[in-house]
Formats: sequence, C-alpha cells, structure tokens
Amino acid sequence: MHFRVTVRVTLLFLLLLGLGCSEGFRSSRAQAETVLVQRVIDGDTIELDTGERIRLIGVDTPEMKDKRPAVKELARAATSFVRQLVEGKPVSLEYDRAPRDRWERTLAYVYLEDGTFLNAEIIRQGYGLTCKRHSFRFRGQFRRLEREAQQNGRGLWSDGPPARPRC
Repeated sequence: MHFRVTVRVTLLFLLLLGLGCSEGFRSSRAQAETVLVQRVIDGDTIELDTGERIRLIGVDTPEMKDKRPAVKELARAATSFVRQLVEGKPVSLEYDRAPRDRWERTLAYVYLEDGTFLNAEIIRQGYGLTCKRHSFRFRGQFRRLEREAQQNGRGLWSDGPPARPRC
C-alpha cells in the first residue's frame, strides 16, 4: 500500500513538473536574468539597453551581408520576426556552458515574458537553422523543430532546403 502511494505521488510530481515546462525547454527560473532589449541586430543577435550584445545559443539565421538576394530577403524576414517579438521589451536570459562566442558576444537562451522560448521559436517558425557545429543543451529539441519546419515548408524551407549557414 505504501509503495503504491509513493508511486502515485511521484508520478503526480513528475506530471506537474512537466506541465510547468515550455515544451521541455525551460530550465531553472532561478538562473534567469531579466533584461530589456534595446534593438535587434539580426535574426540571431540582440542588443540590450546596456549595449551588451547577446547571441542566441543554437540558432543560425541568414546574414544580411550575404550577396545572394534571396538570402538577404530571408535575413530581413528573420530579423523582422525577432524584432516584433523582443525589441523594446523585457526578456529573461539563461546561459549554457560557454559564456561568450569568438566575437565576445554573450551567449544566451532568451525567453519572452509569456514564457515563449525565442531561440526555439525562431527555428520552429523556419526563420533559422539549428547550429550543428557546437554542442548545447537543447540541440536535440532544436533539430526536431527544424525537421518539423522543413516538413511543413515554413520560412527558410518554403522554397526547398536553404544554404547551410555556419555557426
């Protein structure tokens, strides 16, 4: 009898824990830092009101400096998507293993006030690809979201596979 109660309580706890997660992405809120986004640099980089640049972990979006017009158009679309979601708004930042990239930008996961995981949402909507060159906590989930975007022809995938950017 005691064993059954323990199992039920444990299962209830795990169920409630799972409901509190945003698609299994959310880590500890205690680690989150709330900041204000001053502007969006491009689809995978934002600037805070302090001037600090934040590079979104695990996401690679098309670059504006690419000479191909189609890629520039996708870059504008990705930047516009991110701008609509975060520019001038507070967000929460969470960090992974590496604190900075080779350009000294802070690397972070970004969450909107409503709990939306920006890094994942960019990939889910097809505005970016999963960075394949580096290991990070949500890599498996991001790859799944990328496959779904591809299968559904969203964003970058609307005209077939995009050129693979480098992270």
